[in-house]
Amino acid sequence: MANKNSGTRSTDAAAKGNAPPKRVSADGRTIRTPLTQNPHAIRDTREKVLEVAIGHEVRAFRKKLGITVADLATATDISLGMLSKIENGITSPSLTTLQALSRALGVPVTAFFRRFEEEHSAVFVKAGQGVDVERRGTRAGHQYNLLGHIGANTSGVVVEPYLITLTENSDVFPTFQHAGMEFLYMLEGEVVYRHGNNLYAMKPGDSLFFDADAPHGPEELTQLPMRYLSIICYPQNSAG
Repeated sequence: MANKNSGTRSTDAAAKGNAPPKRVSADGRTIRTPLTQNPHAIRDTREKVLEVAIGHEVRAFRKKLGITVADLATATDISLGMLSKIENGITSPSLTTLQALSRALGVPVTAFFRRFEEEHSAVFVKAGQGVDVERRGTRAGHQYNLLGHIGANTSGVVVEPYLITLTENSDVFPTFQHAGMEFLYMLEGEVVYRHGNNLYAMKPGDSLFFDADAPHGPEELTQLPMRYLSIICYPQNSAG
């Protein structure tokens, strides 16, 4: 029997980042799942400003060395107040100050500009223009349409979004198993999807989020044709 009542249910407060979302367990108990970040939070818009970028790098290099602001002040002959302003992006350090910080932290002056100069990629794919790719499921008649891909990036995580289509010619694939996490969202049709020893009857609008290291895959193609989004995430240094 499919387990359809274990999904995440968020309150309005949780959606605003004021409270953790609620999850209902199989026995009807409500469990609050703590979030490690607020998905609706906005970073300081000054992140694009040079002073903020330099301050971020100075603090990061200092902490990497395991020294305090007072230690850095002594090593550079810069006042505590000035160092605090630099690390918080409040003031623009002179070239002489940057050179002193460079010597004390053991990094080139150019290292302080890394965050300001780095590029953040985005991929836009028009409807119907995704790239058809070959994966193990393709041999079983599963059509994989890659909707975008960004390789090396600042997050350290690779994300692969696919639009997967199954038709009358598709076979039920036994199992997939790979590193990372995976998120499925049903768009059309119905399927009984297996994850480990659990089965989930999925219809349009249903979603499933899981550890992809467990065996998973379509168990029963209930209603065809069917389409669903599959978003796979894994560390950059591992294979998807």
